[in-house]
Amino acid sequence: MNINSDINILGSLSELNLIAVILDDKIKLRGNNEEQLTSNIKTNKSYKRFVSAIQNTLLKFTDQNMEDLVQRVFINEGLSPNCLLLLFWNASVNNELLDYLNQNVFFPALYSGRISLKGEEVVACLKDLKQKEPAMQKWSDSTIATTASKYLTFLKKFSLMEGRTKKIITTPNMGDKRIVLFVYFLLSIETKSNLLESKWLQYCFHEKAIFIQQIMQKKLMKYYDLQYSANNLKMKPSFSYKELYDELY
Repeated sequence: MNINSDINILGSLSELNLIAVILDDKIKLRGNNEEQLTSNIKTNKSYKRFVSAIQNTLLKFTDQNMEDLVQRVFINEGLSPNCLLLLFWNASVNNELLDYLNQNVFFPALYSGRISLKGEEVVACLKDLKQKEPAMQKWSDSTIATTASKYLTFLKKFSLMEGRTKKIITTPNMGDKRIVLFVYFLLSIETKSNLLESKWLQYCFHEKAIFIQQIMQKKLMKYYDLQYSANNLKMKPSFSYKELYDELY
């Protein structure tokens, strides 16, 4: 597993506006701005750490289609809830530790019907991971506790948690348009032909049966080709990722 400190850094980011600035620069091909653009970050060294974490975890794309989709949403909506949701999905692809914590802490709590998460649960998960990950052997209890806290703060920044002392799980409203965005995200990264076998299916914030029921709606069939049997789901996008936003909205 490739483990870095990006969760800690992004969990400490006081202004999400920096993400918008960097994404705007990327779209307009202005390149990396070496000057500090936000007053809440005290030093240029800290600023560069934030920029690096944003670029490597949030704004690195393994698929050009996904980059096109994020840019189309951002151009039309700015750093909206839709855009942040897409960036959360993309960050989970780029950051293995983030995905690991999502899969082993956040989603098990969500899908078991729980309404809250405790930092101790994340700490326990990280300590268990430390036993089998060479890259974490030098992590102190303090480092683990900090990472657990910053992970929950990261989820809060992306509107997946709320509260200060007691962290309450808040999932996005996955209406029809957002579920189409999720389908296109899923199709951009999943290599398995049967989507029901995808580990990324949890990221739709629906039980599998609800997800299938929603995507099978006749009014959504214009957005993708779908073949479904009891144990197999295959889909193909009907529009390019650049076209999708205008078709949806």
